[in-house]
Amino acid sequence: MKTKKITRLVAMMLATLTLSALLASCSDGGKDKETDAASSTESPQTQATDTQSNTPDTSAAETEPVETAPQPLTYDSLTVDHEMALSYAKNFSVTYYNGGYKLISVADGSKLLVVPEGRDVPENVPDDVFVLRQPVTNIMISSNPTASLINAIGALDSVTMTTTDTDAWYIDDIKSAMTAGKLSYIGEYDAPDYERISASGCTLAIYSGMLTDEVKTQLNNLGVHVLLDMTTEEEHPLARVEWVKLYGAMFDLEDKADEVFDAQEKYVDEISKLPASGKTVAMFYITSSGKLYARKAGDYMTKMLELAGGTYILSDVGVGETGTVNMEAEAFYDAAKDADYIIYIWSMGGKPETLADMLSRSEILSEMKAVKDGNVWCTTPDYFQISDTLGSMINDMHLMFEASADTDALTYLVRLK
Repeated sequence: MKTKKITRLVAMMLATLTLSALLASCSDGGKDKETDAASSTESPQTQATDTQSNTPDTSAAETEPVETAPQPLTYDSLTVDHEMALSYAKNFSVTYYNGGYKLISVADGSKLLVVPEGRDVPENVPDDVFVLRQPVTNIMISSNPTASLINAIGALDSVTMTTTDTDAWYIDDIKSAMTAGKLSYIGEYDAPDYERISASGCTLAIYSGMLTDEVKTQLNNLGVHVLLDMTTEEEHPLARVEWVKLYGAMFDLEDKADEVFDAQEKYVDEISKLPASGKTVAMFYITSSGKLYARKAGDYMTKMLELAGGTYILSDVGVGETGTVNMEAEAFYDAAKDADYIIYIWSMGGKPETLADMLSRSEILSEMKAVKDGNVWCTTPDYFQISDTLGSMINDMHLMFEASADTDALTYLVRLK
């Protein structure tokens, strides 16, 4: 009996072991026998290594970009975006770079790098390139036409000093700014108050062609860069207006500058579609001392007259030259007595309010055809202080040819009676 019990007990134990093995086999997730066999020969460390993938993956490190320190901005690294398009002006250019940087170059060799507000000044800027940071403020101006261009684009608040005194201004906005103390007289163009300029912190002065070497040197010694406005060197009258684009670039007001220029160009374009008037014109003035000065044939004013559809009667005087020429009254009369119109240049020393005022300077003028016909016109006092409306002035010359006898005044021309 005892033997049978022992036998049954052994059988039950074997059955239990067999069942346990079977359950363990099922818990392996269905591995095939070859995998089980291979796994059984590996050490626990090897299995852990394969399961957790602890071996370094060098392929990822090879493809990831290596971080490098940012390269400093240098003058040579500025990338050109485009050049300013110009229609007439030949004495300046503006190069635009990525990032808002601009290089203003003038025909005399002067260069200004305009640095946008909030941007860094590039390294290695050449010594002959003046760095002008925006916003541009505290400018000194010794060129009235330049002031008119800056005023036309709404940047007059950036100008703090001028070499023209209050009473000598005929541009209302500028005169008002001086009266209000926003714009100060700093002395004559050839003898400015250097002490006040130095104390003001001014770093940029804009001068006309009347700049002397002595003044330029003195200003440079004070740390003031001088930009030469070369509008008087331009060949086409509208080129003088186009200089407004230079100042538009300086103040980030390009759109406004384009608007000013386009309006003046439109006057000339419209007149060019019309037939010439066939009328001849003499242009001159007489100083308080009695000296007569006529515009030269190559002057910008005679070119304005031609664009207006007229003909300058002194076509052989000063050919290819700008400015005026001193003439004896008799010689002038002989050359211009048959002119259909007279445009008398209102200027220092010669400021007639009536026809009698003009004739009192030289009686011989009373025999001129234009005087007898009542076609004597005088420019307004602001004529030479303005460059932003030359197209409108050309239009006035054109309208003069068509004006009726009872027309007393145009925008920039007044009939002398």
